[in-house]
Amino acid sequence: MARNETKYMESVIALSEELHFTRAAQKIHISQPMLTRNIAELEEGLGFRLFERDRRNVSLNDAGRAYVEDARLALLYGERALQAARAVKQNAGVVVNVGKSPYTDPFLVSTLLSIQLPSFRRLRIELRSQFSYDLVHDLLAGKLDLAITTEPPESPLLTMVKVAESPFYIAMSEDDELAGYASVTLEEMADRCWILFERRLHPPLYDSVMQLAEERKVHPANIQHVTAPEEAFPFVADGSCIAFVVKAGALRIARNRVTVRPLIEKSLSLKTYLASRADNRSKVVSELVRAFMRKISALSKEASPSSHTSVRFTPPASLSR
Repeated sequence: MARNETKYMESVIALSEELHFTRAAQKIHISQPMLTRNIAELEEGLGFRLFERDRRNVSLNDAGRAYVEDARLALLYGERALQAARAVKQNAGVVVNVGKSPYTDPFLVSTLLSIQLPSFRRLRIELRSQFSYDLVHDLLAGKLDLAITTEPPESPLLTMVKVAESPFYIAMSEDDELAGYASVTLEEMADRCWILFERRLHPPLYDSVMQLAEERKVHPANIQHVTAPEEAFPFVADGSCIAFVVKAGALRIARNRVTVRPLIEKSLSLKTYLASRADNRSKVVSELVRAFMRKISALSKEASPSSHTSVRFTPPASLSR
């Protein structure tokens, strides 16, 4: 990346954040006249303005917003390219930043961490745990290379491949009458206290549960909200409520007289995807994805037919390049 391009991007990003020439210049450690010159030269070269300004105010216009979004990524990828080159020169490891939901199936995480790539023998995977919408935000911002995420929002900027599908599980006291069934339907949960995850953690998934309940005319007696399955445990253990949990949450809460049963509702199956930016051209990321998909495909064939998690090997071209 040419030095001029870098200084222009740094100047525009700083001014977009501060909306004040003096503070923006201080932020990137250059003089205010130099920052003004950088912005003017760039806008002259482009043939249009990125900022609207008068003597008192500075604001970013639509063209500026588009420029800033890609400029941030360009600087990020440029820095990563330098780090990768230095790592090879110094015989250091290659780092891939991977995000996961706190409730991602442990099988998927352990499988990813177990992968060894012959071409990248010193590969190191850095894991970060966040909720699905935050994972997508960090993928789009370039802070993550990959994310294992459940029911992510669709975006033309992302490439996603489904790696697992499983039902919701219902946690209940071992003394609950529902514990005598192999599985549970929504109708069998009517007029009970439900414990659900907070809507802000995954609005579309929450809304799909409530919409289906409304369509079926299945109404809970009341609803409590939690941010983690452990918060539901005391209310489930004493039999006062039943809780919606994902597979990983079911594994964590099923203890001390609390048991779980799958919720048999096809429209509420949870799909987990491996996601990356559509424009990610990293060789190590591509090889890691291919190895991961091959491994879980092979492991799924060995799994019990009664397993509630299915895995399909269908990576799109941009993830299997």
